[in-house]
Amino acid sequence: MANGWAPDGAVQDQIDDSITDAILEARSRMPTGESLEDCEMCGDEIPQRRRLVLVGVRTCVSCQGERDARRAAFAGINRRGSKDSQLR
Repeated sequence: MANGWAPDGAVQDQIDDSITDAILEARSRMPTGESLEDCEMCGDEIPQRRRLVLVGVRTCVSCQGERDARRAAFAGINRRGSKDSQLR
């Protein structure tokens, strides 16, 4: 059941769009190509096991952890509009 001016299924559409966006964003971050032997951020050697497991890896574990932490700070899309914007 829709609320106000929203069509039936609008809430599910928002959920589906959020999931699709998250999947596409995650796929875009997946490494491709040949793995580097040295980290592109700090220059330390990337362990051979990491290079074999993650095809296309470009960073060492510690630098990847820093990148993931920065990305998490900016994550999220707010699809909810304010009531004021809905009344205009």
